[in-house]
Amino acid sequence: MIFAISCTDKPGSLELRMATRPTHLAYLQEHMANFVLVGPVLDGEGKPCGSLLVVDAADQAAAEAFAAGDPYAKAGLFETVTVRPFRTVFKDGAQV
Repeated sequence: MIFAISCTDKPGSLELRMATRPTHLAYLQEHMANFVLVGPVLDGEGKPCGSLLVVDAADQAAAEAFAAGDPYAKAGLFETVTVRPFRTVFKDGAQV
């Protein structure tokens, strides 16, 4: 099942994000087979201020466990994290 994980950084936390980034990327590399789409959300200046991860997980609990295991989450970077089921309607310029 596909889930959208939307994370919003705490205000003023860019330094924490950048310090934790190498560990975060290593964590993502361990799970990349389950990704549909993953990347940072940017503010008006083009700086990261959150994350969006669209992942394939067995169920809601597995998606939530994946989100909780992210080094960014463990470091306390996020102000909010939402995990919701997601359905793809269009992908790569075509309706699916």
